[in-house]
Amino acid sequence: MKISTKNFFSALYFVVLLGTLAACAVGPDYQAREALQLKQITEKKVPLELKSESEIVGGATQVFVEGKDTPAQWWHLFGSKDLNQLVDTSLKNNPTLGVAEATLRSAIETANVQFGSLFPAISAGTSVTPQSVPPSVYGGTTGTNNIYTLYNANINVTYRLDLFGRTRRAIESAKALADYQQFQLETTYLSLTSNIVTTAIKEAAQREQLLATADILRAQQEFSKVITGQFEIGTVSRIDVSSQNTLVANTQSQLLTYEKNLAITRNMLVAYTGGFPGETTPPKFSLSSLTLPTEIPAVLPSKLVRQRPDIRAAEAQLMAANAQVGVATANLLPQINLTGVLGTQALASQALFGPGAGLWSLGAGLVQPIMQGGTLTAQRRVVEAQYEQAVLNYQAVVVGAFQEVSNALHALDIAAQTLKSAATAEKNAALGLDLVRQQYQLGTVNYLALLNAQTQYQQARINLIQSQAERFSNTAALYAALGGGWWNRDGPAYQSTLHK
Repeated sequence: MKISTKNFFSALYFVVLLGTLAACAVGPDYQAREALQLKQITEKKVPLELKSESEIVGGATQVFVEGKDTPAQWWHLFGSKDLNQLVDTSLKNNPTLGVAEATLRSAIETANVQFGSLFPAISAGTSVTPQSVPPSVYGGTTGTNNIYTLYNANINVTYRLDLFGRTRRAIESAKALADYQQFQLETTYLSLTSNIVTTAIKEAAQREQLLATADILRAQQEFSKVITGQFEIGTVSRIDVSSQNTLVANTQSQLLTYEKNLAITRNMLVAYTGGFPGETTPPKFSLSSLTLPTEIPAVLPSKLVRQRPDIRAAEAQLMAANAQVGVATANLLPQINLTGVLGTQALASQALFGPGAGLWSLGAGLVQPIMQGGTLTAQRRVVEAQYEQAVLNYQAVVVGAFQEVSNALHALDIAAQTLKSAATAEKNAALGLDLVRQQYQLGTVNYLALLNAQTQYQQARINLIQSQAERFSNTAALYAALGGGWWNRDGPAYQSTLHK
């Protein structure tokens, strides 16, 4: 019987196609999570308008706007060119973001490896085999061995028929894991950008607290000189001098603490950019250089589940675990392997591709697991337990996400009220200190009242700066909790300069 190359591949293709059409994918099909139907995210309803102290930095009224989306570059809303440049530099150079992107590429190629299993594996080979055959092979008892060289060229085809969908479930799992790494990259991107924004705000607050403390210290030192002069003429006691000097020393200690914290924060900004302290100088920020975003996207629970990259990552893990149940189920069922060889064979190289040298073979093998010591059934129970773990992990991530959003909304509401109270306290403390100083110089109040007024003003001024910073930080935290607008970004989260 003769068979041509065309007929050989046609026959093999027909067998593969027939097996594919008859195949089914065992195991559960993934069911998408149901949309959450929540009426509100916070226990106490947050007002649609958050009013504060409009006359000071960070005191603008914020309004929640329905239908407003989060922009991809939401940090631009803070109106700082230095901040925008810092984020851009970090997105290009941050090594942690690069690690997440490289991990994603690895996951994509792993999925491509699995996808290749759907197709037959075809290889070509040649061989030259010298042989020595004794006369006994041909029934003889005497004579010399027959020596000849066998030339062979062939194409080998192997294919595992995906009758029960094992390969397709493995591909489904690999694709889901690639999606998981994609959303992990988006989570890293969101974490990096939000950390840069909040750290820049922290740097501005620490700098202003440092400057405010330095101003307070100078005033305290000047007044210490006045009290020392009064002591020398006998109008005040040594206790008053000692108390004022103690206040000065405590303020100096606080000043040094602010200097240390500011240095640590600036080093953190350098690290985000992938640079080294001492070689890279980050910009100096101030709260007055920042603009408080006044229109905030209203939170819709149904959209939040699709926008948060950590929730999407947890769902991708769930899909991968679901597909692995199908893989483990298919492992319990028969495996069919197809093989085919098409080639030529001759005793002389010049006759290798001549007439009468062709050969071919087709084969099929079936393997049905019968007894594996319980390994295959135990593996299926393993992946079923991993699927349950993925379900619970998804639920935990969703709960945590809504908790973050609720916390951010409450914090933003309280921050507006706190800033208003802090501004009032600072204004009254400054006025009170000025009046007590005048009364002290006139001798109508004792030094204890003055010391108390100085301490109150110092604390009130620092609290005001902190309240201003918290309003900016809480706004950034809400944008991050809403997902950061990655779905509106053009282009990838990171482009490696090492990968070409």
